[in-house]
Amino acid sequence: MAADPVLVENTKAWLAKAAKDLRRVEQLISAEEPDYEDAAFHCQQSVEKALKAFLTWHDQPFRKTHDIDALGRQCTPIDPTLDALVDKADRLTEYAWLYRYPGDADEPTVGDVEESCKVASEVLRAILDRLPVEVRP
Repeated sequence: MAADPVLVENTKAWLAKAAKDLRRVEQLISAEEPDYEDAAFHCQQSVEKALKAFLTWHDQPFRKTHDIDALGRQCTPIDPTLDALVDKADRLTEYAWLYRYPGDADEPTVGDVEESCKVASEVLRAILDRLPVEVRP
């Protein structure tokens, strides 16, 4: 039976955005003047969108949120093997807002961003591995 074309396109759109966020991270950290704050933000965004792609494919509604743990807890009943990865990625949640507004937060370090990028890449790869080829962007 052929996959629902709407689910295919919607899932593909979320995955394309997640991959684009990861490409932005690379651009931001390799710039002449690296922007680690925005790089951290895009790491979080990539994970968020990858999890939303997984939920979309499984026709599971989700609320508007940047909370990686909340999204992940919706994913793990579908695939419990995602549990450890969601736990690892949850720390990226604060990057959705931490550096977006003036305040007391120090700029993230190169190490913070490199580790966040590694986690985001791992999440995207794990989600891609769990979805059919036809939804890949």
